[in-house]
Amino acid sequence: MSVASQAPEYIRAISPYQPGKPISELAREMGIPEAGIVKLASNENPLGMGPLAREAALRSLSGIERYPDGNGFALKSALSRRYGVKPAQLVLGNGSNDVLELAARAFLAPGLSGVFSEYAFAVYPLAINAVGAHGIQVPAKDYGHDLDTMAAAIRPDTRVVFVANPNNPTGTFVHGPELEAFLARVPADVLVVLDEAYTEYLNADQHYDSLAWLERFPNLLVSRTFSKAYGLAGLRVGYGIAHPDVADLMNRVRQPFNVSSVALAAAEAALADEEFLAQSARLNARGMGQITEALAELELEWIPSAGNFVTFKVGDAAAVNASLLRQGVIVRPIAGYGMPEWLRVSIGLPEENARFIAALKQALA
Repeated sequence: MSVASQAPEYIRAISPYQPGKPISELAREMGIPEAGIVKLASNENPLGMGPLAREAALRSLSGIERYPDGNGFALKSALSRRYGVKPAQLVLGNGSNDVLELAARAFLAPGLSGVFSEYAFAVYPLAINAVGAHGIQVPAKDYGHDLDTMAAAIRPDTRVVFVANPNNPTGTFVHGPELEAFLARVPADVLVVLDEAYTEYLNADQHYDSLAWLERFPNLLVSRTFSKAYGLAGLRVGYGIAHPDVADLMNRVRQPFNVSSVALAAAEAALADEEFLAQSARLNARGMGQITEALAELELEWIPSAGNFVTFKVGDAAAVNASLLRQGVIVRPIAGYGMPEWLRVSIGLPEENARFIAALKQALA
């Protein structure tokens, strides 16, 4: 009997998360120079990190021999001022994935359950299963969240419900009044994790104030990230905003120094760089139009997206993806989400989008 066989069954049953293929990996596999590869697989900001964040990150290196501030005082203070919340309501994470997992660790255990939607972010069932809880997957509605069915799926043993808005990988969006009505239906002893990783990309008519709901719904946790619109994916920094009692429990299971000093400094500066954030949103809107117009020209079905990516249907997605890879273009297969005929492409720079469109036309020919 091996030591691995002694791990809990719920751990051995987990299928590891499959990230987007790195540029270096494709270069090794295909013998393509890295400079000739376009990666549109992981919903990263094609502009990179903003100038204020870059300057702050470089300055922070002068004290890199010291441990970071384990409480993240400066970043929490900046977030507190920006959003009008108390520092005690904040939880910092090594990316927002960390925040999601902290919620599961704090509120789930064997014998309890968590609810999530079909076609929702793969980390939700991973976080639930990793603590031995039971995952309840609710069928999607038009590739997005069916909130009525999710509310009905809550059981006496349910302690967490995950909702992504906009949703990854489908890009679907639930308007604020629908979310607010859903929160009113969820039992007060069930934590609703509202994952807003792509909220900075919403159009003006889609905006809603989830933080204003915290006082009415102390069972709400809003999770956000600096990985997407702020361009700090490689530094791994996210945050959660919740009732102080919820944040306190999550901070009890948080690893010490889970966010590096470079990430803390860059995120604090990025939060103040409103021009870069606006530039990122404008670029994304133009790129979304560029790609969806091409998909329409190719008579391909796609799902309208409120994020910085679009999911489209090609039939034999594995073959199309293989062709794109041979041409040096990386997109994201999503067969693991139960969508084997679909691919997801991130919005890139105009020239990267054009490269993808040309490669897709050749792959479909």
